[in-house]
Amino acid sequence: MTDHHQSTRGRPRVALVTCADLPDLGPDDRLLLDPLARRGVSVDVRDWADPSVEWAAYDLAVLRSPWDYALRRDEFVAWASRVPALANPADVVRWNTDKRYLAELSAAGVPTVPTSWVAPGQDWRPPAAGGGYVVKPAVSAGSQDTGRYDPAVAEHRELAVAHVRRLSDAGRLVMVQPYLDAVDTAGETALLYLAGPDGPTFSHAIRKGPMLTGPDLGADGLYRTQEITARTATPEQLAVAGLVLAAVPGGPGRLLYARVDLIPGPDGAPVLVELELTEPSLFLGHAEGAADRLADGLLARLGAPA
Repeated sequence: MTDHHQSTRGRPRVALVTCADLPDLGPDDRLLLDPLARRGVSVDVRDWADPSVEWAAYDLAVLRSPWDYALRRDEFVAWASRVPALANPADVVRWNTDKRYLAELSAAGVPTVPTSWVAPGQDWRPPAAGGGYVVKPAVSAGSQDTGRYDPAVAEHRELAVAHVRRLSDAGRLVMVQPYLDAVDTAGETALLYLAGPDGPTFSHAIRKGPMLTGPDLGADGLYRTQEITARTATPEQLAVAGLVLAAVPGGPGRLLYARVDLIPGPDGAPVLVELELTEPSLFLGHAEGAADRLADGLLARLGAPA
């Protein structure tokens, strides 16, 4: 826990929510501290799991890097429901921290990566042919417990079975998705939306290079290292992102931020990989003015927290 600014009577108080492993936030989130200070906001960085924190003392708690929640999601969701003023709101956190939301968005007409689901204890056999595929848990952050497999490689088939069994034995729902080859060339595009007067407004986009080099062997770590560069969003990507945000339960107007991750599908059209509404990296350092835009949106929320 780090107090970056001493609270002053009359100044709005904001908690930027992190986890014990990142007590001072990451470098990107620290870019928000000075813009908030210039706007007269008193900011503390707080661990969501710290029982000594009085969340009611804050005008707004903003989720930033609570990336250790994946193995104790129930505890995290229960905590979120007890925070008087949370961004993004607790019901959004509950919905968005289980990737079964992808099925809901697909049913609503959003183009998404095809996904099959393996329940704990369910028998699963890897495909013996076809393209590569990805195995990951339905509850995860930072690409933890995620692996890429080649059905043509016998060892990969064995490792995929072991990966699914490892997750299943831990009581975790498993997702299996095709590996989209465009990741290796076009990469993944993240579209960042920050709060505006009428809901989230497009701010900037970045390209993420390929991260999955092979099977998951159960390595530790909060997140995988990413190769990030600025990118210009296309009209097609913006259109899909608009469909995604319009389908958020309760509407997008309550969101302080949103990140829509897209990859070209087999036909080249963008498809949704993930919608990040809980604790996404916002890549504020990759777009001029992004930290100020987020600070402005946050300040506006202090008048009427979600």
